[in-house]
Amino acid sequence: MKKLIGFDLDGTLSQHRSPLPAENRELLDRLGKKYSLVMVAAGNCPRVYGQMDHYPIDIIGNYGMQESTVKDGRFEIIRTDFTEPDRECFLAVTSYLRKKYGYTEYAGDPVEFHQSGMVTFPLLGTAAKIEDKLVFDPDRSKRRRMYGEVLALFPNYSVYIGGSSSFDFSAKRYNKYDSLMRYAAEHGFTKDEILYVGDDFGDGGGDSHIRLFGMDYVRVDDYRRTPDLLRFLL
Repeated sequence: MKKLIGFDLDGTLSQHRSPLPAENRELLDRLGKKYSLVMVAAGNCPRVYGQMDHYPIDIIGNYGMQESTVKDGRFEIIRTDFTEPDRECFLAVTSYLRKKYGYTEYAGDPVEFHQSGMVTFPLLGTAAKIEDKLVFDPDRSKRRRMYGEVLALFPNYSVYIGGSSSFDFSAKRYNKYDSLMRYAAEHGFTKDEILYVGDDFGDGGGDSHIRLFGMDYVRVDDYRRTPDLLRFLL
């Protein structure tokens, strides 16, 4: 018997960085009458809350580095963790990868260090044009060719094939599986009572740890079909 449902947002409930469609908002309303719901996101909590047009739901953001809730109609961040990455290591190793795989020309900075401690390795650079990024690696084949080596070179990090042309890094313990399990333990749920709904379970995907560590999940291939896929829960 499932009691807690964790949701990814982009690709699962909405188009990438786009508003929550009315039919998926209604789906959350209906599911919320039977289950506890939580968003489990790669982005930060304020961004997810805004994208969902202030839908009143708990949010686990930045792969677990941030958490928010809504109390009496007010959005509240209840936890924010910070880590300090080894900047010299990231600059040196990503420079090696650029030379090996031929990405020595880029726009802007070669690495982006986020305030949270997460790191982005944008193969086209931080200032690349959006049109260039969108056509760079739509099937992720270029980054999948590199993924095994990137993973081996950063053993202390969770590594994701992020966005349209980059790799994202978080400290090892910050991933959707561990973060959802932490949330569940704090709210009195067991692993068997959790169902996760996402779209990116392949190696390097944002939802990959859910699959790798054996949590029950539903795979979404089109966010517009999510209400039909989850009809069995209603």
